[in-house]
Amino acid sequence: MQDAVDTVNAFVWGPLTILLLVGTGLYFTVRLRLIQVFRLTLSLRLLGRHEAEKEGELSYFRSLTVALSAAIGNGNIAGVATAIALGGPGAILWMWLTAIVGMATVYASTVLALQFRVFRSETGEYAGGPMYYIEQGLGPRWKPMAQFFAICLVIATLGTGNMVEANSVADTLEFTLRDLIGYAPEISHILSVKLLIGVVYAGLIWMVIVGGIRRIGHVVSRLVPLMFIIYVASALVVLGLNADQIPSALWTIVHDAFSGTAAVGGFAGAGVMAVIQFGVARGIFSNEAGLGTTPIALAASRGDHPVKAGLVAMNSPLFDTLIVCTLTALVIITTGVWQTGTSGAELTTMAFNEAVPDLGKVAVTLTLMFFSISSVIGWSYFGEKGTEYLLGSSAIATYRRVFSLLLPVGAVMNLELIWALCDIANGLIAIPNLVAILLLSPLVARLTNQYFRGVPKQ
Repeated sequence: MQDAVDTVNAFVWGPLTILLLVGTGLYFTVRLRLIQVFRLTLSLRLLGRHEAEKEGELSYFRSLTVALSAAIGNGNIAGVATAIALGGPGAILWMWLTAIVGMATVYASTVLALQFRVFRSETGEYAGGPMYYIEQGLGPRWKPMAQFFAICLVIATLGTGNMVEANSVADTLEFTLRDLIGYAPEISHILSVKLLIGVVYAGLIWMVIVGGIRRIGHVVSRLVPLMFIIYVASALVVLGLNADQIPSALWTIVHDAFSGTAAVGGFAGAGVMAVIQFGVARGIFSNEAGLGTTPIALAASRGDHPVKAGLVAMNSPLFDTLIVCTLTALVIITTGVWQTGTSGAELTTMAFNEAVPDLGKVAVTLTLMFFSISSVIGWSYFGEKGTEYLLGSSAIATYRRVFSLLLPVGAVMNLELIWALCDIANGLIAIPNLVAILLLSPLVARLTNQYFRGVPKQ
């Protein structure tokens, strides 16, 4: 079963999907005339602007933090480390390029989400995202594709956005506690500790998601900036201690991106194609550009124009990949631990610990916990909207209960198979979303041109 799932996973996340994801970003980058570059100042300015309109539940800032809460997670700690461990430092350049073109993809999908969002009188909230602009933008005959997207979205939220995150937190906290206390427990004791962590974790998540998008927005608008500041500050401390290594690290990233990385230390080496593949795949995993999740969060904003929401949304890959992932990568490369053969979150922890012994380990553990909590909260909302689209608003309460109850289960399970299945679901939600926004690209271009004809150049 695992072998079969791995084969399907390799196909779904193969060259064709990666080409579609990057190609779509390049297409919108050209068609929208480098909007992510020339309108970046305006997009950042909109984040701090107070919107007086009452259409929607959240300000632009809060709706973006909901999107970022799901995006900033394991991908920023484990994903970056995996990209470097398998593809070498050069993979980071391809992560950057993926994020830059991904900003245009996120912009386009969010414009469509606002254009075709609907008001749910049962909940008093707006709902939007790929399932709505697929059905309404492309027409009723495309509804099966919209339903397919929603089904894969719910599967992904219950796995990647739930059980996998809970498992990562339980593993990390249990290991850190064991290391600090210095004891060697039996397997049954480890499972008991993980179960306790999972139960507490589920209780915290339930108290947030039961309040709907208003409470979610209220919590993550405080949690996301806090965890962002803590992680950035911790990374800057490490980089400050290794400032003399930063220029050579940047040169290595650029050089190896086009030449591959020779075997060194515990690193097995990687050719140029492997560097590109791991960089692009981990970049997409990190910022979720093209998966269609960010538009779901922005659909709840109280913006008065789809283009404004699109401009705000394209900041997600900027903060997630170009800032947080870059800092993680530089910490790993400047400390030299990427050559040890270690991968994942363990490699990032090793890098921080190399610069600041013991404190580095605690800093990564706390950061991972904050990232995970915010990620689970964000993904719960995406799954809620997918469930609402498929089964109606009456199913939301049941979904929230199931989502919360699966967290302790994920904390104690071996999730290798579930992780692979959810990777497949993540890949499958990207395909219908990308097809839809490409087919609706004339509408995106028209709305963009109409808006900026009345706005002075920034």
